[in-house]
Amino acid sequence: MAEAEGPSVAVLAYHGMSAFETGIVTEVFGFEWLELDVPWYRLKICAERPGPVRMIGGATLDTPYGLDDFADADTLVVPSVADPTADPSPELVTALRRAHRRGTRIVSICSGAFALAGAGLLDGRRATTHWRHTDLLGSRFPRVQVDPSPLYVEDDGVFTSAGCAAGLDLCLHLVRADYGASVANSVARHLVIPPHRDGGQAQYIEAPMAPDPENDHVARSMAWALEHLAEPITVRRLAEVAAMSTRTYLRHFLRATGTSPIRWLIAQRVQASLPLLETTTTPIERIATTVGFDTAVTFRHHFTSAMRVAPSAYRRTFGVREEIGA
Repeated sequence: MAEAEGPSVAVLAYHGMSAFETGIVTEVFGFEWLELDVPWYRLKICAERPGPVRMIGGATLDTPYGLDDFADADTLVVPSVADPTADPSPELVTALRRAHRRGTRIVSICSGAFALAGAGLLDGRRATTHWRHTDLLGSRFPRVQVDPSPLYVEDDGVFTSAGCAAGLDLCLHLVRADYGASVANSVARHLVIPPHRDGGQAQYIEAPMAPDPENDHVARSMAWALEHLAEPITVRRLAEVAAMSTRTYLRHFLRATGTSPIRWLIAQRVQASLPLLETTTTPIERIATTVGFDTAVTFRHHFTSAMRVAPSAYRRTFGVREEIGA
């Protein structure tokens, strides 16, 4: 009996591309993780025309696969584009639209969102891209609901991610959706990266300010908070840990993180709940108090706001099959 085949993934290569961008996809979907004991993905690197593709640094990638192979895959990935101000070729637009019509999962990494937008696949959809390009994406394609904050976004089967490294976060998310949390966590361990990364793009955006010596105090308070998530934590208590007045602390926290202490704390508590939902059958009510929410109602509200899905639905998708109290 023939072994079961995994879903097919196609990633687009183009002249002037970086090996890192394609390498993200090939490492996750192309490497054979034999110890996982699941039918792994079948990966093809495709170009608009089969043949050699010139990469940054003078290397050449030679592929026999063209746009027909690209459009026929179960998941298509556009890792970036050579020029965000240029339109995608008519041939690429046709391939993307054809794949989308048949329900293919469409993915972009970094500036690859411009190719998806150019094909009209992001019209009326929420999407993101590298923070340097979010304004350009919004101005070039006003029908796209550009969200500059998250590391990646999914809207009705179309996935977009922030900068190139955020593509790893998105690829792991796709593995988690296809094979569950345990398999995705194993891949993350092999790659020596976290299964989930906290926060969004705000922490990486350049800000026109001089280094702030008070940031060390803010960082100390944040580390303390992570060790005491289950306890009631107020801004006043965080300020005390940072040895600041509340007003000064709020100002420095905003400058250091781009958000408020309470918003940051909620995000950390939501993130802390993910492993519990994925790997245990602990009731939702107990998870809520374990990560520091007053009630399960409050937890569900903030979780749904952050993850765009309820905790119980998240557990059904990514967690163990037996469910208690969700």
